Amino acid sequence: MTAMPSEIFYWVFNMSVIGSAMGLIVLAVRAVKAVPRRVAVFLWLAPFLRFAVPVWLNSRWSLMTLVARFTTRTVVVYQPVDDMTFTLTNAAMAADSYFPIAYKVDLLADVYRVGSAVWAVGTAAILLALAMVYCVTLREIRGSRHLRENVYLSEMVTSPAVYGVFRPRIVLPAGWENRDLTYVLAHENAHIRRKDNLWRLLAFAVTAVHWFNPLAWLYLKLFLGDLEQGCDETAIAPYGAAERKAYAHALLDCAGSKNLFASAFGGARVRTRIENILSYRRMTWISLLGFSALVCAILITLLTNAG
Repeated sequence: MTAMPSEIFYWVFNMSVIGSAMGLIVLAVRAVKAVPRRVAVFLWLAPFLRFAVPVWLNSRWSLMTLVARFTTRTVVVYQPVDDMTFTLTNAAMAADSYFPIAYKVDLLADVYRVGSAVWAVGTAAILLALAMVYCVTLREIRGSRHLRENVYLSEMVTSPAVYGVFRPRIVLPAGWENRDLTYVLAHENAHIRRKDNLWRLLAFAVTAVHWFNPLAWLYLKLFLGDLEQGCDETAIAPYGAAERKAYAHALLDCAGSKNLFASAFGGARVRTRIENILSYRRMTWISLLGFSALVCAILITLLTNAG
C-alpha cells in the first residue's frame, strides 16, 4: 500500500522529534572539554541517523526504554524472531492505528495534511537550491590547471579546498604554486581520507528534509564545525608544538573562505580552530580505546528503540 503524503510527514515529524532529543544529548557530551573533536564527529551519527532512518532495532539498553515509561509509543514493523524486533518510535502519539494512519481526531488529520504540503514544497525548494549551489561550486573548478598529483590551480577560488565527493581534488588559488603548501595539503588530504565531503553532502540532504526543525540547522552548523576541527586534529597528529604553531599561522592566512560543498582549509570558526590546535594533546592508546567504547555505548543507547 502506498503511503499518503500526510502519513510520510507524520513519520518525518516523529523522526525529527526523536533526532532533536538525541542531538541534545550529543550537545551535552561534546561540551566536555576532554572529548576531542574527531571523537565528537562520530557522536553526531546518532541525531542525524535518527533524522534519516525511521525503523530501528529494539534494545533493553536503549534510552527510549526509559523515555517510553513517560511518553512515546513503540510501533512494531517487523519481528523475524522473538528476541529481535524492528520498530518505529511514535513521539507525537496523534494516531490510534498506523498502517494506514488513523488520527485520533479529524483536526489532527487536517493539520498533518496541510503540514505535509508545506513540508513537501519547502523540502523541494531547499533541495533545488542546494543543487544550484552545487552546480555553481563545480563551475569554480572548471578549467582548473593541474599542478601535481590531485592538486589543481584555479582563478575562481580564493582559498584552498577539496572539491568533489567520489573523485576529490584539491584546488588552490592561482599563483599559489610557489607557496609552502605543507600544512594546507596535510589538511586537505586529511579531508579526503576521512571522506568529509560525502558526510557534508549527506548532512545537508538530511537537514533539507527536516528544514522545519531549527535544531536540525543548529546540529548541522555544529557538525560542520566539528568536522573541520576533527580534520585539524587528524592533520596535526604527527606534529610537534612548533609545527602546530606553523599550521595555525597557515590557517590564519587562509581565513575567510566558505563553501557549502567544499572542505576549505580556512572555512569555519578559525579562532576556535586555532585555540583547539594550540591546546591539542595526542591521544594515548588507552584514551583511544576509552573514547571508542564511549562512542559505541552512546550510539547503541541512542540508535535503538525501547525494548
